Amino acid sequence: MKTLILVDLQNDFLPGGALAVPDGDAVIPVVNRLQPHFDYVVATQDWHPPDHGSFASSHPGREPFETGQLAGRPQTLWPEHCVQHTDGARFAPGLDTQRIAQVFTKGHDPSVDSYSGFHDNEREFSTGLADWLRQHSVNSVWIAGLATDYCVKATALDALHEGFQTHLIVDACRGIDQPPGHVAATLAELEAAGVKLVHSQDLLP
Repeated sequence: MKTLILVDLQNDFLPGGALAVPDGDAVIPVVNRLQPHFDYVVATQDWHPPDHGSFASSHPGREPFETGQLAGRPQTLWPEHCVQHTDGARFAPGLDTQRIAQVFTKGHDPSVDSYSGFHDNEREFSTGLADWLRQHSVNSVWIAGLATDYCVKATALDALHEGFQTHLIVDACRGIDQPPGHVAATLAELEAAGVKLVHSQDLLP
């Protein structure tokens, strides 16, 4: 069984959002075209409480994109984004959600950040995604979404770690790419780890 994993296609990550990924909206029509070609489609969703510890606003005197501390580790301090039940946390309005079989939320715990769709950054909390895939006899996953060099990367590496054949659909992802070259370095790292890099035209008839 083949499954498409859509990573964080939410308003706050689109142009005009609180933590916009450049050109992030360009992936929406691509993933809409891809969805019918998979046995299952699932999605991840950042779902933060308003006091999440990764937010710069939770650290008095600190600004977004500075490096602070969370759970005793260095932490990029983000603008408030994808707060539970807000418009910014909702899926992009142009995204076809009819085929999404299950949504896996992440980032609930204010004491730890959570990039991957499988686990938090400390690997203490599981979203249930790996178990769901195994229950549905899935052995290979294709990953698309935002952002290539953060949540997409973490999701792909965890998919490998969980034993799934893992593919990244390069043109169905966009990254923050700061500093410039970060996305290219991320793709090289993922390929070296065993992730297969593909493009949407490889999957469409």
